[in-house]
Amino acid sequence: MIKEILSVFKSDSLLDRAFKRSYEMLELTNQMFKESKRVLRETENTELDFDIYSQDFIINKFQREVRKDVFNHLAISGNSELPSGMILVSIVIDLERIGDFAKNIVQIAQNHPQRLHAGEFESELLELERAVEDSFGRTIHCFKNSDQKAAFNLLKEYKWVSPKFDAKIESLIRGEDVTLTSGSAVALAIYLRALKRIFSHLRNVTSSVVNPFHRIGFKPKKHK
Repeated sequence: MIKEILSVFKSDSLLDRAFKRSYEMLELTNQMFKESKRVLRETENTELDFDIYSQDFIINKFQREVRKDVFNHLAISGNSELPSGMILVSIVIDLERIGDFAKNIVQIAQNHPQRLHAGEFESELLELERAVEDSFGRTIHCFKNSDQKAAFNLLKEYKWVSPKFDAKIESLIRGEDVTLTSGSAVALAIYLRALKRIFSHLRNVTSSVVNPFHRIGFKPKKHK
């Protein structure tokens, strides 16, 4: 569906601006995610390199702008371009939620001031973090360039990620890693849940490149 949106840009500055704002939101939420992960997983303190809360305020502002521009565009153009507008409105909801989960990760770090180590799960957590980071960069490419082939490949390649998040969270609930303190186990479970939600919202954005509006968030339909 992104191709359809891009085709409208040539004749309408409002939708063009809405798309550009959506892309900026992707870039900003990527920065927020990387910084939140850094303070939780890579440092022994909670000092941020930039104000993540101010950045979240910008994300919320951009979301409102996209909604307004899409509404005004549709009010002028009518229902013929309704699917394109709905796609963008759906995407910015996902991006706003990613910003919220990045803030949640910072809150975990503030209440777990030492670097969070996953104990026996450390290598698996690193694998999951790399998958989310890679998905972020590739989703930005797919969205910006309307790259359907890359989007299909990305959705297919990381089908294993969500089930693995669930398995690790369930293992923590069962207390299978006795080396973790209760505080670290709780922090790790909340962090895994936040990572999973960020990943899921990224999948929604990626799926918008290949799916019509009503199938955003679902796997692409095979054509007979």
